[in-house]
Amino acid sequence: MSKSECYAEVHQQIKAVIDGETSRTARFATAACLLSQMFSPRFYWTGFYEVDPHKQDELVVGPYQGTLGCLRIAFSRGVCGAAARTGKTQIVANVHAVADHIACDAATNSEIVVPVFDKLGSLVAVLDIDSTQKNAFDATDQAGLEAICTDLLY
Repeated sequence: MSKSECYAEVHQQIKAVIDGETSRTARFATAACLLSQMFSPRFYWTGFYEVDPHKQDELVVGPYQGTLGCLRIAFSRGVCGAAARTGKTQIVANVHAVADHIACDAATNSEIVVPVFDKLGSLVAVLDIDSTQKNAFDATDQAGLEAICTDLLY
């Protein structure tokens, strides 16, 4: 299967499993699990950082698959913070070249972070995916992940 076909397949799997599920945690956990399984080992860490309801300029770790994640990330720092701040997907070919990259795990070499919005257009989370490979993500990943993220919330 091509990468685009893999994204289409996992997107359908996620939609089928979360259909009717009202828990955001369950929806995010399902997406993290199925994405991780579909794209392992390229996806080394797959998970969500949610906007903290008590600190609107900070992300807090949510459901994920992989090694220990950072617990909190300010919107002003790192690749996840940039995605939260700008509302735009961030693709980083080499995280070591990013001055304010937050190294939650030294094995990470590249990263893609996709903002997740609710149906009213408010940011609720970011989907963060790390790879041990450099330059692991491209426009196909961006398109596939953005499509999945649009279906994660009601």
